[in-house]
Amino acid sequence: MTTRFISVLFSGLLLLATAYYSPAQDVVDKTVAVVSDSARSELITYSDLLWQLALQPNTPIDPPRSEDLNQALQILINQRLFALEAERLPRVAPTDAEIQQKITETLSYFPSPAAFEARLKLVGFDSVQDDAFQHIIAQRVAIDKYVDFRFGSFVVITPEEESSYYRTVFIPEFRRNSPGSIMPSLEEKRAEINAILTRDKTAAGIEAFIDEAKQRASIEILSKV
Repeated sequence: MTTRFISVLFSGLLLLATAYYSPAQDVVDKTVAVVSDSARSELITYSDLLWQLALQPNTPIDPPRSEDLNQALQILINQRLFALEAERLPRVAPTDAEIQQKITETLSYFPSPAAFEARLKLVGFDSVQDDAFQHIIAQRVAIDKYVDFRFGSFVVITPEEESSYYRTVFIPEFRRNSPGSIMPSLEEKRAEINAILTRDKTAAGIEAFIDEAKQRASIEILSKV
C-alpha cells in the first residue's frame, strides 16, 4: 500500500484548497467524507473521486466501478491528512513552469495527450488548460514539495547501511538473477543502493505519519460510493 501511495502522491494526486472547483458536468455532486483536525476540515466530494480516477491510467470512469471509487476515497483520505498538516507550514506557490512540468509528467502515463483530455472531459474539464484543472495541478505540485521537504530532506543513509544492503540484499539477488556474471562492487552500486534506501526510509516515514495522523484526526464517511 505504501509504495502505491507514494507513486500516486508523487504523481501529484492531492487537493489542498479550502474552496473546491466544480467543473460544469451533469453529475449531482455530494460530500462523501470529511477529514478534520482541531483547526479545520477537508471535504471529499464525489467529483474529487472522479477527478482522482481520471488521473489513473486504465481505470474506467464511465461508469466508475465501486471498488475503484472506494480505493480513490482511501487515497484521498490519506492525502487530506497531508493537506491538514501542510496548512501548518508556510509554503511558496508553485511556478507556472512547475505546473506545466507536472502536467507533462501526468500526460506521460497515458497513450496520448488526446486520450488524457478525453478522460478529463468525462469528469467535467474542458482540457489541460481548463482553469480548474490548472488549479488542481498547482495544488498537487505544492503537496509534492511538502512531502519532499517533510520526508525526503532529512533522510540520512549511512555507509554502514549501504554496505549491509549490498551484502544481505543486492548480492543474493544478483546471484539469483544473473548466475555466472561478474559481481558489481559496492562502489559501483553505491548510488543505486542509496536511492533505494532513501526511498524505503521515505516510505516508512510516510506510513508512520499516516498512522499517527489517523489517530489525531476525525474521519467521517458520509456516503457510500
